Amino acid sequence: MTQLSSATTREERMRAIEQQRAAGRRRRWILDVGWKYVLALVIIFYAAFPLVYALSAAFDRRGSLAGSARLFNDVSIANFEALGSTLYWTWVVNTLVICGTAALGAVLMGSAAAYAFSRYRFKGRRTSLTALLIIQMFPQTVAFVAVFLLLIALGEVVPALGVNSKIALICVYLGGALGANTFLMYGFFNTIPMEIDEAAKIDGATHFQVFWKLIMPLVTPILAVVGLLAFISAFGDFILARIVLTSESNWTLAVGMYQWVSNQLTSRWGLFAAGSVIAALPILVLFLSLQRYIVGGLASGSVKG
Repeated sequence: MTQLSSATTREERMRAIEQQRAAGRRRRWILDVGWKYVLALVIIFYAAFPLVYALSAAFDRRGSLAGSARLFNDVSIANFEALGSTLYWTWVVNTLVICGTAALGAVLMGSAAAYAFSRYRFKGRRTSLTALLIIQMFPQTVAFVAVFLLLIALGEVVPALGVNSKIALICVYLGGALGANTFLMYGFFNTIPMEIDEAAKIDGATHFQVFWKLIMPLVTPILAVVGLLAFISAFGDFILARIVLTSESNWTLAVGMYQWVSNQLTSRWGLFAAGSVIAALPILVLFLSLQRYIVGGLASGSVKG
């Protein structure tokens, strides 16, 4: 009888010890890992709620943001259908053409400049790099008055580079992004061994062949990053696009959609939300298609070199 009671006591003691160990493991998990899940849920809610609210407004028949506290209370595609009666799709084409051209130009110009600074040693190289570093510290919008006056003067000589010209806006974007893109690519180009260039030159390759056929395929990650950043920057720009483009048929999405909500008495928030949902798709597709390059491209370009 005594042995049975001793065994029972020992089992209870072992069970109590195991329970204490389990409680200790739960406390350690909460202190080490659990709080991260709570923080992640708060961040996800904070980031996703505005998007869900905008999506609800896009499908709201009344076209108002303050009419109801319930999401998706009155689902309709009337706002999306109403886009056809505006110049929305013209603005979409303008935006894609301007942003795509600016992104392509930024990649080509930045890669050429970065290759020259990385591979060649010439007089004024360090001074030029320092000048680019200083220039990129100032945001492009600081000079919008000078840009406007410059475009007016250029338009008198070359109308294609004057005010209300898409080409002029693309040139403005390219000039503003050249410094930052060059520095970002410069660090990545320095990670490519010089021996590759030397071996290609021994085989008879020209500088252009070395740059285009050997170096460019090796720096694809940073090219994708620069192209993506340039596209997003031009896509979301409002001030420069509003200053340069004056006619409604040449507006970009940022400028055109702003007119729908600029007047509080006649604001069309439902139309604005519907247009925003569609406008987000190109950025989403581009980001998803290039995401495998983003982390590697940014890390290598900013740390090395």
